[in-house]
Amino acid sequence: MAKECIFCRIAAGEVPSDIVYQDEDFLAFRDISPQAPIHILIIPKTHIASSAELTEEQHELVGRLIITAKNLAEKEGVAKEGYRLVINCGSEGGQVVPHLHLHLLGGRRLADKLG
Repeated sequence: MAKECIFCRIAAGEVPSDIVYQDEDFLAFRDISPQAPIHILIIPKTHIASSAELTEEQHELVGRLIITAKNLAEKEGVAKEGYRLVINCGSEGGQVVPHLHLHLLGGRRLADKLG
């Protein structure tokens, strides 16, 4: 855990959040500034600053992160119509919190183009 990291503090239960799922490795909670009707952030409980910090040894963790998102999309009722998964990396890539997180967005038609 990185003490200054807001997502680590959420995972530790120090900061309240609207948790929708958690297991030994992941925590999923609703974004406080949603960009779609369904906007869930899925984070590993272990602090990893960004996707740029991932190692080959963490490939299973990343695969399980995406499967967790798929399962949440089904639970939230957006899997059939479609949803978007986004991982931002670094400040120029739009990453605001320096803790690896996957955005699950759905519940409305999303723009066809990014940017």
